[in-house]
Amino acid sequence: MDLSVKPEYRQFREEVRDFLNESLTDDIREAGRLGTSVFHDKERAMAWQKILHAKGWAAPHWPKQYGGTGWDVVQRSIFAEECLKADAPQLIPMGLHMCGPCIIGCGTDEQKAYYLPRILSGEDFWCQGYSEPGAGSDLAALQTTAVSDGDDYIVNGTKIWTTYAHYANKIFCLVRTNKDCKPQEGITFLLMDMDAPGVTVEPIIGLDGVREQNTVFFDNVRVPKSNRIGEENQGWTVAKFLLTFERGGQEYAPGLYHYLKQIKAIAEQEGDGFGGRLADDPHFMRRVHEAEIEISALEFTENRIKAALGSGQSPGAVASMTKIVGTELSQKLTELAIEAVGVAGLPLQLDALEPGSGVAPIGPEYALTAMPRYLNTRATSIYGGSNEIQRGIIAKMVLGL
Repeated sequence: MDLSVKPEYRQFREEVRDFLNESLTDDIREAGRLGTSVFHDKERAMAWQKILHAKGWAAPHWPKQYGGTGWDVVQRSIFAEECLKADAPQLIPMGLHMCGPCIIGCGTDEQKAYYLPRILSGEDFWCQGYSEPGAGSDLAALQTTAVSDGDDYIVNGTKIWTTYAHYANKIFCLVRTNKDCKPQEGITFLLMDMDAPGVTVEPIIGLDGVREQNTVFFDNVRVPKSNRIGEENQGWTVAKFLLTFERGGQEYAPGLYHYLKQIKAIAEQEGDGFGGRLADDPHFMRRVHEAEIEISALEFTENRIKAALGSGQSPGAVASMTKIVGTELSQKLTELAIEAVGVAGLPLQLDALEPGSGVAPIGPEYALTAMPRYLNTRATSIYGGSNEIQRGIIAKMVLGL
């Protein structure tokens, strides 16, 4: 693995910084600062996506022939790091990072020509229909059915924890098309319209008071078979392809370093309860430095993955390892942040968290996002396949147990 920084990469970093300085408006930056989840304010995230799309930078990880940038893994990493430093909001991932790559990898030419430009432009806003009330990490237990009816399927069932379904006009969905076989062998992958007759969306309010998730009900929803990705009953293969992007298709270390830097700055501002600064408290700072060491170890693992990708190799089940470590470290950092801000993190301030509201926070601004981020981050070790499931994958696929 070559850790030296080539001159062209330094030049590229300056190009990215210049673009961000010129293109990020104050309200879009505010959305980035106030984000307490991987899903940032929808309106401003989509506005940022349109700016990036006009530049040709909305999907750096896509192949260039489908609208990607042609950047290598180092350039993509530089771009992600600079976006974090500039307070750019994260783009909504379901279309760009999940459905789009899935269509590229498994869709027909017609599906690629129709859907991919609409994903890039933001014309289609996607949500993910995987989990069900009785099928979460055990996804193969799903019971939503799709019964063949001529050129259509008739879909009935329920999906739960469906992020941003109340905004979406499209949903990519796993449905059961065969019950008389192994569970994984009777699943099909469908693309569906959220405004189709029979689709109902009900809210789920999170611990942080925000409507991020929803329950989606399907009552005799008619879906054209032309909306199927892959062959009938082969949706499990398609789903596994997609999950590699959800679980390991991101770098955790840059975001963790960025948040750790914020926690260190808070510790400089906050007292230790005994007349000194929290930054001088050896017990608190020992845990900060331990977290920093763990992030550094994760960073080197992610660098090895980038080196493998850069040489045309697949990291395979290693994505499960980075998902485990990255999500558990994010939880550890939010715990440190909660401890650092103390009672200032207790008030529920939903209005102040709304970008553009102009509502002044109670207490220091850095305390505003601490508790919502802590509460939201409890889910990171569950979604995308719980970390217990990821450990099972590592035991089987990496250790051969």
